[in-house]
Amino acid sequence: MTKFLTFFMKLTRYFVLIIVNLLFAFNVLANTASTNSLPETNNLVMAGEKFITLLGNQIAIGDQAPNFKVVNGTFSPVTLADFTNKTLLISVVPSLDTGVCSLQTKRFNDEVSNFSDEVVMLTISNDLPFAQKRFCKNENVEKVQVLSDAVWRDFGSQYGLLIKDMGLLTRAIIIIDNQGKVSYKELVKNISNHPNYDLALSELNKLTSVTQPQQ
Repeated sequence: MTKFLTFFMKLTRYFVLIIVNLLFAFNVLANTASTNSLPETNNLVMAGEKFITLLGNQIAIGDQAPNFKVVNGTFSPVTLADFTNKTLLISVVPSLDTGVCSLQTKRFNDEVSNFSDEVVMLTISNDLPFAQKRFCKNENVEKVQVLSDAVWRDFGSQYGLLIKDMGLLTRAIIIIDNQGKVSYKELVKNISNHPNYDLALSELNKLTSVTQPQQ
């Protein structure tokens, strides 16, 4: 009886995994169709010595930050509106499975404790939530919130960070103040390089010491 239950549980997990993969595959096809009409930017970011094409609307400092919808580790939706009156640093990476992305995420995870509760730090990538949860567990990433844009590609589209024909996000740092405006943006010029951590953290320090929550 015990062997049968063990076999049944393994079989159930196998079918669940198949269903999840099929749903994700259908979603990728739908996303591919929906991104075909997005604006393209061709001269901002390089991979090696070649420019890559970014899809979506480019945002600028001073813009009202567009809302976005991503998912957390349980596939529950998370939106920009969930962080109202917070100062938000968004660290954007192509994939947590690469060295620079891993170090970038761990760096901001280490920095969270240097700021008050009014500051929230996010890492957003197009890795599946399963992979993100595994990474966070293995690397002890517990303070920065790691979120996935793999389901709808909405964040990448709204912020002009989706890499055409790759389905990944380009490397970037975006800071949104507690009034919901973009106060800092760095598109890392070469996707294999680190962002300017010191400059981003300096901007974050200035915001948290000057701006006050909206009454």
